[in-house]
Amino acid sequence: MYSKEKFINREISWLSFNERVLQEAQDPETPLFERIRFIGIFSNNLDEFFRVRVAAVRRMVALGRDEENLLGEMTPEELHNKIQEIVYEQQNKVQEIYANILEELEENNIFIIEEKDLTEKQGEFVRNYFYDKVLPNLVPIMLSKKNKFPYLRDRSVYLAVKLWKKEDPEDLAYSLIRIPGRSVPRFLVLPEENGKQFVLYLDDIIRFCMADIFFYFDYDMYGAYTIKITRDAELDLDDDISKSFVEKMSHSLKKRKKGKPVRLLYDREMPDDLLDFLLKKMRLAKSDAVPGGRYHNHKDFMNFPEIGKKEHYYTNLPPSRHKDLPPFTSILKMMRQKDILLHFPYHTFNHVLDFLREAAIDPQVKEIGLTIYRVAADSKVVNALLNAVRNGKKVTVVVELQARFDEEANILWSNKLQEEGANVINGVPGMKVHSKLVWVQRKEEGKMRNYAYIGTGNFHEGTARVYTDKGLLTADSRLADEVEKVFMFFKQNYLHFGYEHLVVSPFSMRKHFVKNINREIELAKQGKPAWMILKMNSLIDPGMMIKLYEASQAGVKIQLIIRGIFGMQIGLEGYSENITAISIVDKYLEHTRLFLFGADGEEKMYISSADWMSRNLNRRIEVACPIYNESIKAELKEQLLIQLKDNSKARILDPKLLNTYSDGETDKKYRAQEDFYNYIKSISDSETENN
Repeated sequence: MYSKEKFINREISWLSFNERVLQEAQDPETPLFERIRFIGIFSNNLDEFFRVRVAAVRRMVALGRDEENLLGEMTPEELHNKIQEIVYEQQNKVQEIYANILEELEENNIFIIEEKDLTEKQGEFVRNYFYDKVLPNLVPIMLSKKNKFPYLRDRSVYLAVKLWKKEDPEDLAYSLIRIPGRSVPRFLVLPEENGKQFVLYLDDIIRFCMADIFFYFDYDMYGAYTIKITRDAELDLDDDISKSFVEKMSHSLKKRKKGKPVRLLYDREMPDDLLDFLLKKMRLAKSDAVPGGRYHNHKDFMNFPEIGKKEHYYTNLPPSRHKDLPPFTSILKMMRQKDILLHFPYHTFNHVLDFLREAAIDPQVKEIGLTIYRVAADSKVVNALLNAVRNGKKVTVVVELQARFDEEANILWSNKLQEEGANVINGVPGMKVHSKLVWVQRKEEGKMRNYAYIGTGNFHEGTARVYTDKGLLTADSRLADEVEKVFMFFKQNYLHFGYEHLVVSPFSMRKHFVKNINREIELAKQGKPAWMILKMNSLIDPGMMIKLYEASQAGVKIQLIIRGIFGMQIGLEGYSENITAISIVDKYLEHTRLFLFGADGEEKMYISSADWMSRNLNRRIEVACPIYNESIKAELKEQLLIQLKDNSKARILDPKLLNTYSDGETDKKYRAQEDFYNYIKSISDSETENN
């Protein structure tokens, strides 16, 4: 369909993004323990990629058919092979980076040791720990050719054990032991000795005590090799009309846990006979098996014990209060005076909780609405809504049950809210609700007045500390009244509204942004300055990419800041030479979506919950919000300009996917996230001084 266009394949682009994450683990300027954490993030990302995207490619291979959004000139089989090739290279790179990190840890008197390195004293400590904490959680499974192979949990780590007799190697047995992931920490910090710190993997604790597990056999040799299975995470919703959507989701989630294996990651030191046995029993081809190192589930590095020195971690950048929201101030009162934009994680997420809390207890507030896509495990946001119900408010909560990997949590929240008396809407048939909205209706002078929060990120206290996002608090009737319309649509899907200010997908978002691009094309053709700066997580929608190519060819200057998937080939003469693109990967995950158009001097700025992907523009309820307040618009533009200057953590996105660091044209160092933090802090500090 788009064969004449120059696109980069979505999956290959994603792997290039994950390579940028791996670069952070490799970068010597990244603090030591943060480098360990980036290995964890890389591994976690790759798990999800295999569960979702590789599983989809495998289905295409099986069907022998392409998908519309599979951009590029590869067949599904060629793509699958290319993915395996890239992942194999990345796995080798991870092992190399990890080895370098181990050396650097040792230079700092921190040693990650194996079971064979334990001293007698340490061995005694480990054995006591094993009997007290680990053994009660172990259930070894003996394997044989006759018995049915056990079900292996998705993303869990297992030890595949080979037992044999030293005098008779042919007398052998195989076993599987699941390494307990939740009940026991993955790492054990041993008592410090002579200023040295020692860390032992849980895997090696089990290896050390192997004879204590299999004492009732007469084997005297043991080999234990980690394996991890990744399963297809696609949900298959049945068509039984007698079931509620929640019932269908619950049933489908149970089936997901037994999804088809898509990858076996194994210790490359594993003997061939054991590997062949496992592949045969799991009905996997050799091509589905990816050799790795001694340890898997590097995602556990995200929770590595904090035993480093201060310089081994990022400098803490504590979030500040917004200059217009001092303590013990009515947020609703401030919203009546002006719009307020929150920048996360630079501002505290407590402002959102305070807004909800105030709405929950204000006697004049009659109704509160909120959309849930992902929330924290112990959500203060949901607790505020429950308090609002208890205070007699009408509460409408749109809970998206199909938020990938958060489905079970959202079903629980949905049930909890309904039990308390909230009006819970479980999404919109045929579409995901991905918008980030709060609507508050308050009675003032005999009339109803609307207040709203319009955001780019989830109502999640945890991610608000590590994701960059925006949230607009507004009582501007142009915006807040249209947020009410969105909630009216949630309540009654047959009602369709015209939106003059909010940009809502799938109804008008594509058309609206195409119109903005067309305006810049017209200006360029008239010889006037024509430009746009677009920041998002992913840009892969074919229609929008073709439009940007058209704008470039007309002479429009386009600057893109794309964190993740990016399908355009830029810098090609006569085609895309007016487009530049960077990706910033740093201590915070860049999650904000910002769109700025030159518009002949009357600049148009939007914040949005949507990336430019086909799913967001065609199949999701998303909201982009125009920024009318000039000082807020200036703040957002300043952030874009700060990011474009980054020459520390920005990578150039080029057709060859080289991920070259942008060095800029200056001797001065710019690091966007820290520079913007200082910018926001300076605004707050100057306001404090003026008061």
